[in-house]
Amino acid sequence: MKKKMSGNNELLQDGRKLSAWGLFWRFPIVWMIAGAIGIILIDTLFRQLTEQAEGIASLISTLVMGCLAILVYKLTLTYLARRSTPEISIHRAGMETVLGVLTGSIFIIGSALIIMALGGYSFQWASSADTSSILIFSITPALSAAIVEELIFRGLMLQAIDKIGGKTLALAVTSLFFGVAHLGNTGATLWSAFAIVLEAGVLLGAAFLWRRNLWFAMGLHFAWNAVEGLLGIPVSGHPSAGLFTVKVHGPALLTGGDFGLEGSIIPIVISLLISIPMLIGTARNRRAEKEMNVHG
Repeated sequence: MKKKMSGNNELLQDGRKLSAWGLFWRFPIVWMIAGAIGIILIDTLFRQLTEQAEGIASLISTLVMGCLAILVYKLTLTYLARRSTPEISIHRAGMETVLGVLTGSIFIIGSALIIMALGGYSFQWASSADTSSILIFSITPALSAAIVEELIFRGLMLQAIDKIGGKTLALAVTSLFFGVAHLGNTGATLWSAFAIVLEAGVLLGAAFLWRRNLWFAMGLHFAWNAVEGLLGIPVSGHPSAGLFTVKVHGPALLTGGDFGLEGSIIPIVISLLISIPMLIGTARNRRAEKEMNVHG
């Protein structure tokens, strides 16, 4: 439904004022919290079902959960925030997801190879591993985390704070909260939380702002976790039964220690090298839009 502004009053297309209750739900923090609660409830319910399922059934359960979570997100923004959702449009969804997966895969594989070259990791093929089981075990939680966390942190939180204080504040706050959210993980420290703020919070936020859709951010996030799991590296403190056996050598600043790759200085540096061009691209897009509006 289209809206227009008249003075300080919110008006609907037919000229009726929004009720006080309607204005309450349109406040960014309110619809952010409402949407997040709905998505978390769905994730919690299906996580229990997924844990009881085996093999391909767990993956199917995760896909169903993801579809319902996206539906809750769309309903929240459509009927509470009263705005469209181009960030989850199916137009170019496949292409953006693939680009995100490629970006995340190159980022993680490149980081692991650099650490290996510096003597921090050594990989040996786990010949006794059940490849199909490991694939499902790595893909399922990675898919769940990518959908749920991107909908909440980049879809709801970043856009809600952007409405209140602008994109810079939104990127800073969501990155900080994303780091804090990982403090409860195994092996987490203040350093690992700070690392998550820089390498994940900033990178994923920049990816969303640059591409202006959640599919790219979801693809990047998914590949990040899935590739780590397949390599046998702990994913933010969660142990992985990967296709390789990983031996860790050297200081935690290089290897990430028990927390895994995210605790290493290497991915922090690489992620910033990726994030900065994305943020520059975001700024250019905004300038181009302003020029179009002026000339239009």
